[in-house]
Amino acid sequence: MKSRGQLWRQIWRDQWRLLSFRRMEFSPEDFRSYLLYGLTVTWLCGIGRYWDNPRAELWQHLGLGSLEYVVILAALLWLIAAPLNPRHWQYKNVLLFVTLTSLPALLYAIPVERFMPLALAQTVNVWFLAVVASWRVAMLAYFLNRVAQLSGLKIIVASLLPLTLIVTALSMLNLEHVVFNIMAGISESDKTGNDAAYSILLIITTLSVLLSPILILIYVGLLLQARQERAE
Repeated sequence: MKSRGQLWRQIWRDQWRLLSFRRMEFSPEDFRSYLLYGLTVTWLCGIGRYWDNPRAELWQHLGLGSLEYVVILAALLWLIAAPLNPRHWQYKNVLLFVTLTSLPALLYAIPVERFMPLALAQTVNVWFLAVVASWRVAMLAYFLNRVAQLSGLKIIVASLLPLTLIVTALSMLNLEHVVFNIMAGISESDKTGNDAAYSILLIITTLSVLLSPILILIYVGLLLQARQERAE
């Protein structure tokens, strides 16, 4: 029986093992403690994202948006990958994984606007966004390979399809600028001074819209293949 100190040291080690793409030493009986840690980190990252933003609403300052985000994202990832015959594919495991990928978002809490010119600070925030997003996608691919034991096209589709669908849906609702502003710390009044950042947004949106139907077709093919494997 682990002491509380031993358990939290193990959780902290496993957090860094995941961030560095190494196998965790996770024990099923410790699930609740791991999830509590993951949700706490997610909550703190949510608070850190808005702590110096005077335009944020109360629920954003309280970090509630980040908690809602991980629950919904985990559900989307679980639903898309479930028909591909992954191993150990339970919603609670996916939710735990998503919460444990929250720690890099602490980069958003660095108040670069306080010690840099506004335009440079916004560029740095965009780079923070790119680093965190790329890191999380890489961790998702690692999780799908090492834990869910998927491979090849299944990993690519299960990693990219949820993201492209989200961006495409936001673009159809004309909300991609709003989300980008929130994530990168750019206000409506600063748009004209950050053409490079919005060029990146345009590229991401265009690629997502173009890739979505291709990934959906590949996904349907993988579903048929998985169905045949189950039948055999």
